[in-house]
Amino acid sequence: MRYVLAEKPSALVVVGLAFFTDALVYAMLPPLLPEYARTLGLSQTRLGLLFGSYAAALLLATLPLGHWADRSGRRGPFLAATAGFGAATALFACADGFPLLMLARLFQGVAAAATWVAGLALVADIFPAGQRGKAMSTVFACANLGLFLGPAYAGWMVQVWSVHGVFLLVAGLALLDGVARLTLLPEQPTTPIRGLGYLALLKDGAVRVFAGAMGLGAVLGATIEAVLPLHLSHHLGLDAPAIGLAFTTAALASMFASPLVGHWTDRQGAGRPLSLGVFLGACLLGAAPFLPSRTAVHLFMLAMGASCSLLMSPAGPALSRLVERRGGTAFGAVFSLLNITFSLGVMVGPILGSALVDLLGLKPAMAVLAGGFIAYLLPLSAHRRDDRGPAAAPDA
Repeated sequence: MRYVLAEKPSALVVVGLAFFTDALVYAMLPPLLPEYARTLGLSQTRLGLLFGSYAAALLLATLPLGHWADRSGRRGPFLAATAGFGAATALFACADGFPLLMLARLFQGVAAAATWVAGLALVADIFPAGQRGKAMSTVFACANLGLFLGPAYAGWMVQVWSVHGVFLLVAGLALLDGVARLTLLPEQPTTPIRGLGYLALLKDGAVRVFAGAMGLGAVLGATIEAVLPLHLSHHLGLDAPAIGLAFTTAALASMFASPLVGHWTDRQGAGRPLSLGVFLGACLLGAAPFLPSRTAVHLFMLAMGASCSLLMSPAGPALSRLVERRGGTAFGAVFSLLNITFSLGVMVGPILGSALVDLLGLKPAMAVLAGGFIAYLLPLSAHRRDDRGPAAAPDA
């Protein structure tokens, strides 16, 4: 399947804007957690469930949306995501209790599933194997820009307005995103999509390992987002703007690291960046309870942002290359699998991390999670070269 060359910039613009908008709203939540805990009386466990509900919705919606994207084209699910995103934004703006917050996160998760599965499948359709790392890292960088701006915006707005007002100004961006999807999204070519199927994908050990690395990246980021804000508030006295600025630092690091990781993946494969990301992730989880100052917090966040890029950016190009070498083009199924591992990481990380913190305390809990990261180096080392191989020639 190939699109015309002129559609490459349009696809990057519309997918990049969609990823930016989705990530912006997702990243606005961590600085608001202390405010929700104070005004709504939410415990750490409920805050973890709030994070996990997003991933649960994303997980449940991913397989049918991936099937839809492969069967009928990328445009339908990508456009349908705008309705879910609009509903989530409206519910966040008027939520006055835990049930409405949970409902907003559920809508947000479904919209994210459609956006990411169809968007990444579209990029994989348009760009050949030797260009996918750069192309996917470009749209990931747009998402990281949303992650960069979201925490600082939310932390500042909650101070000058209210927790509800934070989401009202996002409505205009949601409208712009919807218009862009309607007007710039390329039409689906008529070339049939050749699929390997979910079972065939899951039987491949390399596919499982590379997809699992995406899940580890999600665990790292989501666990820190759910657990660290209250720790920073209680032990270092950071308020909402300061916590937002700290997570902004992480997003900034990820935004700049993602294109570099994509270039590295295109040239040398996914194994080396993934191994480095797993090792750094383990070190960061172990170090999280011992941050002594605001400066240390920002250095920690810089390293975390880079580590998340090392874990997430190589997975898509690696799986696309593996599937293409096996004669498949059903990239909706590929990115459904990645969405599943990502959503499992976003769901399990906050819930497990929060439960371990309540049960054991922060230091032992982070040590347990760090041990899990170190253990993953073993299967990764067995498959780190499996995505290496001849790339398709670039489109003329």
